Amino acid sequence: MTLQIIKSIDGKAEYVLLPVNIYNTLRSEIEDALKKKYSGEDYVPFELTDYVDNAVALARINAGMTQETLAKHMNVTQAYISKLEAQSKVTVKVLKKVKVAIKDNKK
Repeated sequence: MTLQIIKSIDGKAEYVLLPVNIYNTLRSEIEDALKKKYSGEDYVPFELTDYVDNAVALARINAGMTQETLAKHMNVTQAYISKLEAQSKVTVKVLKKVKVAIKDNKK
């Protein structure tokens, strides 16, 4: 596991990129620290639903699956999953298939 430090123009450490599993483990602590630091200001925690509005993409991301993995469990191509996630509306039939594929992946 490696962390990547991104420095500002003046050479000071400004950002850190870390693996998602570590972020997920530390997420509540990070959010608590940010709330303390920015108390009284308009701190808004990151919510996936604020940035992703496609039901297929939300279900896949929340399940921790890649497009390739979901495609494999649905017996379709990754390109098809990408196309579904780019649509503004998805049918109930497709959502049911996604739900089954996600359940299959958990087994």
